Amino acid sequence: MHTKSMVAVAAGLGLLTLSACGSSSGSGDSGSGKDAKTVTLVSHDSWAVSKSVLKDFEKKSGYTVKVLKDGDAGQAVNKAILTKDNPQGDVLFGVDNTLLSRALDNGLFQPYEAKGLDGVDAAYRIDDRHRVTPVDRGDICVNYDKAYFSAHKLSPPSSFADLADPRYRNLLVTENAATSSPGLGFLLGTAAQYGDGWENYWKKLKANGVKVVDGWEQAYNEEFSGSAGGKKAKGERPLVVSYASSPPAEVVYADPQPKTAPTGVAENTCFRQIEFAGLLSGAHNTKGGKALLDFLLTKEFQQDMPLNMFVYPVTDDAKVPAAFTAYGPAAKNPRTMAPGRIAEHRDEWVKSWTSLVLK
Repeated sequence: MHTKSMVAVAAGLGLLTLSACGSSSGSGDSGSGKDAKTVTLVSHDSWAVSKSVLKDFEKKSGYTVKVLKDGDAGQAVNKAILTKDNPQGDVLFGVDNTLLSRALDNGLFQPYEAKGLDGVDAAYRIDDRHRVTPVDRGDICVNYDKAYFSAHKLSPPSSFADLADPRYRNLLVTENAATSSPGLGFLLGTAAQYGDGWENYWKKLKANGVKVVDGWEQAYNEEFSGSAGGKKAKGERPLVVSYASSPPAEVVYADPQPKTAPTGVAENTCFRQIEFAGLLSGAHNTKGGKALLDFLLTKEFQQDMPLNMFVYPVTDDAKVPAAFTAYGPAAKNPRTMAPGRIAEHRDEWVKSWTSLVLK
């Protein structure tokens, strides 16, 4: 996550920045010399790690880590597919369960069972061929601006059904399901909730004035009235699709820090997101790539990750920061969907959603 803008909360949903790839040539096109000691990580924009933690890995492993950020998760995956025969790097981080089948069907990764995988909850190890390694988890949820609802003497919504209630007309902003990972996760959450009735639900949301923007950065930091960025931008929507970990971020980055988070989570609107990393099929430095994947499951990285990327660790031995439990506990019963069902319906649902909501 980018701590300055809290992009990290959103699993990297900004617009594609081609300049991020400008230094990709020569990321390791030979197996000897300097390139053999450089391992290149391709990621969405929200990748972040403490300098001391990364330097410790580099010192112990002998590899220098080069990071290429490639826009939001969907764009990073699509770019990796287009360049798979001559990849920009060795490891791709940030493909999530909503997009995983697209990456696997296109042969993006080569199998590797990372050290420490046996310490990851079985619920997150969804590829038995080990083409990807689970790295983090989070919950995509509607967030609300506490001050707005207090001032209007209105109870904040707590469920998908509430969002279509006339009391919340013109209050919700969400992201485009075709271009945004949280936007797609929210769509999948409604499909998990309503089954074949999800289209009727979205008709109600549209009639109730839902606003759709391209990505999380715009939704959260410009349109949403409850975030620090939204306040500066004079955002007018007190409901936004974001993450269960967004309220802790509002506290951690505030100066001075408030005693309570200014935002809350509508708990029954959450969808579980799992992010993975994998060794790219055409990786130039496979040995370095494997070492990097091992590093992502170490206790040191897993415990460093939450306050950098505002996601939860997946290993059993990693502790969750106190700020997470104090200001934004994980959703108790997030909606989930089997990877096979996502693979079977995702593209058709996004197409239907686009016709229904955007036209």
